[in-house]
Amino acid sequence: MQNEQTKAACSSVELALAEAKQRGASAAEAGVGLSSALSVTVRLDEVETIEYHRDQGLSVTVYYGQRKGSASTTDLSDKAVRETVQAASDIARYTAEDTYAGLADKELMAWDFPDLDLDHPWDIDADRAVDLALECERAAREFDKRVTNSEGATVATQRNFRVYGNSHGFIGAYPSTSHSLNCSVIAQMDEAMQRNYWYTRARIAEELDSARSVGIMAAERTVQRLQARRLTTRKAPVIFAAEVAGGLIGHFLGAVRGGAQYRKTTFLLDCIGQQVFPEFVHIEEQPRLVRGLHSAPFDSDGVATFAHDLIRDGVVQSYVLDAYAARRLKLQTTGNAGGLRNLRVSCGDQDLNALLKQMGTGLLVTELMGQGVNRTTGDYSRGASGFWIEGGEIQFPVEEITIAGNLKQMYRELVAIGNDIDYRGNVQIGSVLLGEMTIAGE
Repeated sequence: MQNEQTKAACSSVELALAEAKQRGASAAEAGVGLSSALSVTVRLDEVETIEYHRDQGLSVTVYYGQRKGSASTTDLSDKAVRETVQAASDIARYTAEDTYAGLADKELMAWDFPDLDLDHPWDIDADRAVDLALECERAAREFDKRVTNSEGATVATQRNFRVYGNSHGFIGAYPSTSHSLNCSVIAQMDEAMQRNYWYTRARIAEELDSARSVGIMAAERTVQRLQARRLTTRKAPVIFAAEVAGGLIGHFLGAVRGGAQYRKTTFLLDCIGQQVFPEFVHIEEQPRLVRGLHSAPFDSDGVATFAHDLIRDGVVQSYVLDAYAARRLKLQTTGNAGGLRNLRVSCGDQDLNALLKQMGTGLLVTELMGQGVNRTTGDYSRGASGFWIEGGEIQFPVEEITIAGNLKQMYRELVAIGNDIDYRGNVQIGSVLLGEMTIAGE
């Protein structure tokens, strides 16, 4: 970001806090986000879109005792900032008192934090981005003659700058970047068609996979799905491939979020100290990884982020809490306002092929569809596709099936986690082998 922009962002936060104090607010917080981005998409050797984005926004929250009001604007002029604070103040006067409302405790602020090396702009223009996207798509289309169509390839780069401040006297700011390349193609055999994709994502452009390798992987994954069959209804072991296994852990994270706990809308209510996973499972958050894709020095409350365990020896150690949820539960915030960052799940010493051998016969899931998860009961039912495995080897692709179970039982019956870790997502995990699930088909 240009120095003028960053200075203006910090000034806007300072002005908002000063204005809130002048208007009699007992406490206030404000945040500014600036972003600039380039995105280029090509399809069938033609440029479809070239998009430049430059966005900015200010959000303000004021407290009058236990009354809270929030407002936002995309205009960072002094006049607009003052008007936004006025709007937040007006709202606060009409809201009911909330005993738990307020800033996080002053001593928890990120008064001193390290440089996490998150800012690595990509010196790329639209022409070069088009060339990379074309190279990626061509590699996919040339991989196999059965690849007959394309949904395109996209190169994207984004740079962000975030400022947060509150009436404790805390103001923190940091820049960050994110770059990606993805490709999606369609393969056809006789009347049957299949679609699949692949992507790469990195904090530093030089760490992206090559355009050619992304295209080839997208095409290979698509062709492998041709001649997919349905299965008869049965029970069998299931492996969630690494690229979808993060969602399995995501349901656990949703169940231990503070909001779900204090509302009592979770299948893991009051679960601190409970054995939820087998003893070999360890899940930890590492929000201050240098160059981490999801790293941040402080959360949306200004609280300093810190590494901590959610699961140790299979036992729940912590909920996922922001300051508000922590007060509701009479606990301490875990620095997770705005979400979790860089969640790592322990793995064994087996790769995916070894897990397939261990499973012997069962289902390898590579794609999930639908939202059939009940977070209150833990009941799980989702559309799936993937491959049927016998003798530890892929036999044929499968589609139009549903896998079902209950998350509590699925977590307890987790057999192994592979070392084929997918580092692109916020949940970094390998393939997961479950003892048994119901597979509904023909």
